[in-house]
Amino acid sequence: MSFTNLIKELFQSLNQQRLRSFLTIFGIMWGTATLILLLAFGIGFRDQTVLNMRGMGDQLAIMFPGQTTKPYEGYGIGRPIRYREEDVQVLKDNIPELNVVTPEYMRSMVIEYGENRRNSSVGGVYPIYQDLRNTFERPGGRWLNESDVKERRRVIFIGNRLAQNLFGDEDPVEKTVMVNNMPFTVIGVMQEKIQNSSYTQQDQDRSFIPAPTFSAMTGTEILSNILYTPKDPGQSEMIQDKVYEVMAKKHRFDPSDQDALGIWDTNEFWSFINIMFLGINGFLGLIGFFTLAVGGIGVANIMFVVVQERMKEIGIRRAAGARRHHIMIQFFLETFAIIGIGASLGYIIGWLLVQSMQNIPIKEFVGVPYFSSEVGIVAFVVLSIVGFAAGLLPAWRAARLDVVECLRN
Repeated sequence: MSFTNLIKELFQSLNQQRLRSFLTIFGIMWGTATLILLLAFGIGFRDQTVLNMRGMGDQLAIMFPGQTTKPYEGYGIGRPIRYREEDVQVLKDNIPELNVVTPEYMRSMVIEYGENRRNSSVGGVYPIYQDLRNTFERPGGRWLNESDVKERRRVIFIGNRLAQNLFGDEDPVEKTVMVNNMPFTVIGVMQEKIQNSSYTQQDQDRSFIPAPTFSAMTGTEILSNILYTPKDPGQSEMIQDKVYEVMAKKHRFDPSDQDALGIWDTNEFWSFINIMFLGINGFLGLIGFFTLAVGGIGVANIMFVVVQERMKEIGIRRAAGARRHHIMIQFFLETFAIIGIGASLGYIIGWLLVQSMQNIPIKEFVGVPYFSSEVGIVAFVVLSIVGFAAGLLPAWRAARLDVVECLRN
């Protein structure tokens, strides 16, 4: 029997039992749309979480000062460990696996412009800080440069919400603000960015000045923390061990004393994110699979009925020389044709549902569903499995029917 005749018979069979056929195709259609929507939401949630985390920086580790909890070489416990800029150079010289190491001073200060005043966490940093923390400037302004550092200029880069609170609709660039009663010139405003984590204020409320200016202004050489990035994120755990060894030697504490200094390595978070979303998407995919499986059971049932109704035809074909695998192929093709119709409609509906949810009001937290290639591939694989399972038993039964029994009906 030709493929054209198979399709013709299929549609004749579907037309004869319209309600049954509609319900069967609807089950596959709805299952496909549900699977696509669930997977698209999982992908969107993952991408939004990654985007939120990148607001603080990529592959970044932050070292915080602590205090000893173990005696070492005559030193007791409770001794504070404090960083200075020379520690940054020590890390650079002794750990070649580090890509960037930079210090950060930090203190809460009052920033005033006219009658407006706000408390802001002011950071004393070097120009490389921008790339580590993704603090990029709006058009018309600039970030700190080497001349600002060398000349200890009183210039300040401010967060976008801080700028709004101080200046309203006025352009802050080249305006003078008072930072703890000292004049600073605004050189730039940060671009708006999504950020769901921080080790101090959100960057939109912060401000940044050259590190030497901060040190001279506050009269301190003590750093708030040290930031670094690895050349290879896969070596982050090994680098942490080396950091403890190098700093333990420099500050004379036990290298195994994890409380002497704290390290927040965002590379560990990326590993956790990958595992977490693999589990989330797997769970969502499993729900979609079971939804499709219900539709697959409906297809299997209708194919069993079709086999029963067409026993005489099967008997005639077998008597005319058709082999068992010919019968199996026929019913497999009919099964996949039914699933194909439902799946095609399901893909269209799923895509429309995904597109209709692009402007959901909570997208900053859960993201928006995203119809990616991997969503389409997973849906196709699941549909293939369901189609094979739904067609196997009816096709097997049709191929194993006794010819004599078929001709008697």
